[in-house]
Amino acid sequence: MTDDRRRFEGSELIVASHNAGKISEIGDLLAPFGVASIGADALGLDEPEETGADFIANAELKARAAALATGRPALADDSGLAVDALDGAPGIYSARWAQTPDGVRDFNFAMRKVETALSQKPDAPRTARFICALSLVWPDGHAESFEGQIAGTLVWPMRGENGFGYDPVFLPLGGDLTFGEMTPQAKHAISHRADAFAQLVAGCFGG
Repeated sequence: MTDDRRRFEGSELIVASHNAGKISEIGDLLAPFGVASIGADALGLDEPEETGADFIANAELKARAAALATGRPALADDSGLAVDALDGAPGIYSARWAQTPDGVRDFNFAMRKVETALSQKPDAPRTARFICALSLVWPDGHAESFEGQIAGTLVWPMRGENGFGYDPVFLPLGGDLTFGEMTPQAKHAISHRADAFAQLVAGCFGG
């Protein structure tokens, strides 16, 4: 029940991420509520190791680290692509799949890696889900966490230059544009992050 949730009463949130795309999306989602967002990178915060077993656990540990370091409430996202034919991979390891042998994070490399894995299963469905966990943690350690999803299929070759991560290969169910082809506003209206954020708003912003 949302009545049991802790309400957020402030005007500023630390966004516990060093991913410019995520910081921008979360900032856009927070803006209508009069809440300013500050990225962890702008504060020089370290990125904690993501040792959680699922998206919510990773989001909580990142938000908790930022809240304790700054003494201010922090919001963290952990999200990824779960491909049905790959038993849910890359899942919580979506960012790690983007690490090249040279140690560079390259999501074009990650998308090719997914496509190569799928090509070994030509008869398997190309269905997938984007999953997003959002965790809001206060300096006293209290956490409120939510998880959103959006279903779709994977296309190849990549389509579109917008978004970030795996967006150019993800076609949402019932749509004809990939996340990489959509405007930010169109993506924000339906995305896994928007789903999780709507739950966050209902639970913690009284919306």
